[in-house]
Amino acid sequence: MTAPTILIVDDEKLIRWSLAERLKKEGFGTVEAGDGVTALEHVKNLEGELVLLDLRLPDTDGIRLLKQIRAVNADLPVIMITAYGTVEVAVEAMKLGAYDYVAKPFNMDELVITVQRALEASTLRREVLDIRRSQKERFGIRNILGTSASLKEAVSLIERVGRSDATTILLLGESGTGKDLMARAIHYESRRAERPFMTITCTTIQETLLESELFGHEKGAFTDARNLKQGLFELASGGTVFLDEIGDMPLSLQAKLLRFLEDKAFKRLGGVVDIRVDVRVIAATHRDIEKMIREGRFREDLFYRLNIVPIRLPPLRERKEDVEALALHFVRHYSRELSRKVTGLAPRAVEALAAYNWPGNVRELRNSMERAVLLGSDDVVTLEDLPQEVRKGVAPPERKGRLYILPREGIVFDDVEKDLVLQALEFTDWNQTRSAELLGMSRDQIRYRIEKFALVAPGREGAAGGGAGGAATALGAVGREGPPAKNGASRDSSTRVGG
Repeated sequence: MTAPTILIVDDEKLIRWSLAERLKKEGFGTVEAGDGVTALEHVKNLEGELVLLDLRLPDTDGIRLLKQIRAVNADLPVIMITAYGTVEVAVEAMKLGAYDYVAKPFNMDELVITVQRALEASTLRREVLDIRRSQKERFGIRNILGTSASLKEAVSLIERVGRSDATTILLLGESGTGKDLMARAIHYESRRAERPFMTITCTTIQETLLESELFGHEKGAFTDARNLKQGLFELASGGTVFLDEIGDMPLSLQAKLLRFLEDKAFKRLGGVVDIRVDVRVIAATHRDIEKMIREGRFREDLFYRLNIVPIRLPPLRERKEDVEALALHFVRHYSRELSRKVTGLAPRAVEALAAYNWPGNVRELRNSMERAVLLGSDDVVTLEDLPQEVRKGVAPPERKGRLYILPREGIVFDDVEKDLVLQALEFTDWNQTRSAELLGMSRDQIRYRIEKFALVAPGREGAAGGGAGGAATALGAVGREGPPAKNGASRDSSTRVGG
């Protein structure tokens, strides 16, 4: 790993030399500049991962140069070098973004420690920014797949709301429709994206603990409260809190949540001081909230406070045109994650996916594709790889003109063999291994016959080239029992269809 390089900016050559010698002994690289113009050129050329900057320079002052450095590279850590009596100016520099300052005459050991801490803080900041950038790429609105009108309407609303100043949003939809994904998309499309996104599911925690998780507690507020605890609203200040399954929140806690939404202030459990925070609250539920209000299980005033911007997420059965694209996305994802070489969906698998109603919505589809990729043995997901409840809606392939009875005028045996091989392939969605099992063959035997009869799966005709050679190209290197004999007869001397 390359050692960090320190840019030393000071008009006194002896000071630059002494600093460079000590930093080199600590394993750092150094670059020197005696004036502001030279220093700024080094910064523009990315020479240096930290700047030691003197306040007094012959052509400028450190404060002005600091502003110029921040304009070129806002993430570059700067430590100010000050003379005695100029500490106030150094404090001003820190307000402008300097990491710290050291006063002349300085202690070399302390300066080295300050440099190391500044570099560590800079590295940590870059890592946090990288994580947030990757989260935005992962959870941003571009990752919501689908072309259906109902989904586009929801996504358009999410995009507008995310960039607005709305502080309460309600997501409505069945389980598995992607409410969690939508909540994250709202957060990462907003000005709050650099701040925390905190999530909690209201069904998984008992009432007392849920209140403590949301609002925090003071030391001694209840048994086992040995230390002060900050709640999610406090920790997420400036960001977003996602309350999943809010329909299951206890009534007593609903009242406290309503007060918080109205005042943007709360007290910790056992506390007496109001704590004010700026936080966006996204609530989600799969329940019929209006029915719960009529039954007295949800506060009407809380519903109206949350329902300022309601967004309904459509179930998958209402956007069947999105199923194939979603399935392909999950296949590719799990193919990478599980180190499998599954590249797509067989035609009859697509037919089954489109026919099924998906009561578990996108979550059920995702789980089905994970299972298919994990347990499948072909390079595409076939009908047989899908769960039984998904497969049963697809009719077996139609079989026409099958040659099972020997007519008086006789037959061409190759026609019978070709017909049975084709039936097996159609029945198994062109899975060669399973087709071979049905016919009592090895995989090499059925691959030989696929090439021999130039059989090509539906949708792959263009790749086949129209002949036996084309079939070999489409299917890969075909194992064979041996080259065909003259007059088109196979070297396989058995007259059984199974070979």
